[in-house]
Amino acid sequence: MTPIIQTENLSFTYPASGERLALPVFENLNLEITEGSFTAVIGPNGCGKSTLAKHFNAVLLPSGGRVLVDGLDTADEELLLDIRRQIGMVFQNPDNQIVANVVEEDVAFAPENLGVPSAEIRQRVDEALKTVGMYEYREHAPHLLSGGQKQRIAIAGVLAMKPRCIVLDEPTAMLDPRGREEVVATITRLNREQGITVVLITHHMNEAVGADRVIVMHQGGILADGSPREVFSQVELLRQAGLDVPQTTELLYELRKRGWPVPIDALTPEECAEVIAKLLS
Repeated sequence: MTPIIQTENLSFTYPASGERLALPVFENLNLEITEGSFTAVIGPNGCGKSTLAKHFNAVLLPSGGRVLVDGLDTADEELLLDIRRQIGMVFQNPDNQIVANVVEEDVAFAPENLGVPSAEIRQRVDEALKTVGMYEYREHAPHLLSGGQKQRIAIAGVLAMKPRCIVLDEPTAMLDPRGREEVVATITRLNREQGITVVLITHHMNEAVGADRVIVMHQGGILADGSPREVFSQVELLRQAGLDVPQTTELLYELRKRGWPVPIDALTPEECAEVIAKLLS
């Protein structure tokens, strides 16, 4: 499979500022994101996951090594527009990405700045809003929407740019459970139905369950990398890194500790219920 994002010996240090000392984050980090995949990146606060996300479309540039987007070096200023057309970013606070007073005008903002013709902008805006289930709100004021709806508008604004990959940096951190569910369902559908590459930075373990791949970051490096079943089965390793596991895994892990012969790789409530039903029968 073709990688759309590659880091090669990536190193990054936040420079010293005032009384703050220089802060190294990565050193020789190597990683590939396959096109069409859904990758979740998890880790404790301060592990570098958001810093990594910002390297993927050149919000930050490497201190050493390099980041490639479809073979394009993010450090090359002449390639910046091409890179950002391919890699769309959605951040934690949707209010920071909404720039217009009407939903459809906000979604049109990015393609207008890319010089897309008016007729095509209209088509892109309508398609993007329909994709995220917000078309009926196209003439609404964004500030009147719920947090989950605002975040879906932010995603629509990125979709209107026609990216091949969307990187979401903790997009549900400020949302209630319903809003989180709306956003995760939206990005999952984009990946499964449209083949858009998704990189989800999250601290909610349950949001990573539906990914193809989970990368666990710790102290600027990769602690674990594999399918959700493979990664979340390593309960002790994740706990040592200060991380939780999905509630289903936690339940089965505690049952096993008490002597019950159960697997701990059931991730969904349905799978967990099936395991327990078999045990009781």
